[in-house]
Amino acid sequence: MPTLTLKRVNDGVVAVLLESGEPVGNLKWIGGVWKFKAMGYEGVDLVPGGGPLTARHNCTFAALDATQISAVLLGA
Repeated sequence: MPTLTLKRVNDGVVAVLLESGEPVGNLKWIGGVWKFKAMGYEGVDLVPGGGPLTARHNCTFAALDATQISAVLLGA
């Protein structure tokens, strides 16, 4: 099963990357939960809420567990 990589940016933001290293969004600490914010690119322009995981935009998580987050975001 593919697994996403989580890379801490700061105390309230964690980058979410595909196995290839491509960024697909961020997890942001909002209201006591980690909320997924999808992102994609059109050429060089950032598209908030876009990209390959746009259907999972705003999913929430109680903990930063890469296995669980990957299962939910990748639909496994």
